[in-house]
Amino acid sequence: MSEVLFLAHRIPFPPDRGDKIRSCHVLRHIAALCPVHVACFADDEADLAHEPELSAIAQSHRLVRRTRSLPVAGVEALLTRKPVSLTAFADKALHEYVAQVLAERPISAVYVFSGQMAQYVPASFAGRVVMDFVDVDSAKFDAYAAQARFPASWLYSREARLLSRFESLTARRATTSLLVTPEETELFRSRLSSGPVPSLNAVCNGIDTGFFDPSGMPRAPELAGEGPHITFTGQMDYPPNVAAVEMFARDVMPLIRRTFAGASFHIVGRAPVQSVRALEGVNGTHVTGAVLDVRSWIAGADLIVAPLTIARGVQNKVLEAMAMARPVLATPEAATGIPARDGMDFVVAQGAEALARQALALLHDPVRSAEIGQSARAFVMRECGWDHVLAPLGAMLGIVGDEASSAAA
Repeated sequence: MSEVLFLAHRIPFPPDRGDKIRSCHVLRHIAALCPVHVACFADDEADLAHEPELSAIAQSHRLVRRTRSLPVAGVEALLTRKPVSLTAFADKALHEYVAQVLAERPISAVYVFSGQMAQYVPASFAGRVVMDFVDVDSAKFDAYAAQARFPASWLYSREARLLSRFESLTARRATTSLLVTPEETELFRSRLSSGPVPSLNAVCNGIDTGFFDPSGMPRAPELAGEGPHITFTGQMDYPPNVAAVEMFARDVMPLIRRTFAGASFHIVGRAPVQSVRALEGVNGTHVTGAVLDVRSWIAGADLIVAPLTIARGVQNKVLEAMAMARPVLATPEAATGIPARDGMDFVVAQGAEALARQALALLHDPVRSAEIGQSARAFVMRECGWDHVLAPLGAMLGIVGDEASSAAA
């Protein structure tokens, strides 16, 4: 029986942030088709604590604690003329594990999750390579550069340029490359260097509609008081999320509180940076940090917002709120890749004044808000289940027919 090597820049467990949610479901899907071997990194001790979950699903694995700091990786990258993203994830132990697995096991395909991990696929490997870029990292660094001042702008531009070159080479090396939306796929295609056109496919993010089910889910106690309550969820050391909540707290909330004096804005997510923590108390803003169950914060909100101005791929935070039948107000960037209907499944607006205007319209009309929430859940149930979106993977990996059936038995 064929086996698959799965490479990821971060352990897929627990699936509690955007990249881990996708990688976890992809790994589970592949493991149901055939034996899988996993090489990945742990960011911290909390990640290492989830190694038993990795061991339970993988035929073999190598989990490495990533200790190289970003400044050290940056210096190494400058000296070697490589992208910082690659240098930060270079590790001798993982290279040795990959070489051992490829030498000893019948590996017919490698699934690479995130561009940083493509460096581990040896040029001599003759099997299939499925490269899941998820989104276009080089474009993200271009966007950072446009918003930053020197010298950060120069560093971001350098990373974007070098990563773009690496992305083109990697895509041409792969059997097929995946992006998270058709829009991201076209963006990737438009940034390719001259040369052969690689195989590109869109495999969208899904949602666990059974887990994100509003039935019987209590609201967080903190949302029981005066409202209305507006919630943002996300990893709060991620720059696009930081910029989004700063804008909403400082520019949108004052406009909302002119009408709803008791309106509260709840920033829910782990690792809030200092600039996010400083928003506590600003225009009704509350910063929770990590919470035990984000679903209760979604279920109890009168409105979920996703006011991102830089966004790559599908925003899991939007799909989660839609699955929980909550009304969602998103910017066009946050809504990209979700083929839902503006004004019916969610509401899209851009700029502080437009966001405030649409938020007030939804908060003034709870009946319409409830209808949008129910329509959102119906859309997610119909279009966004993980089994549905990941169905093409077996064929891409060359694991089809009787072989996959026997593995699942």
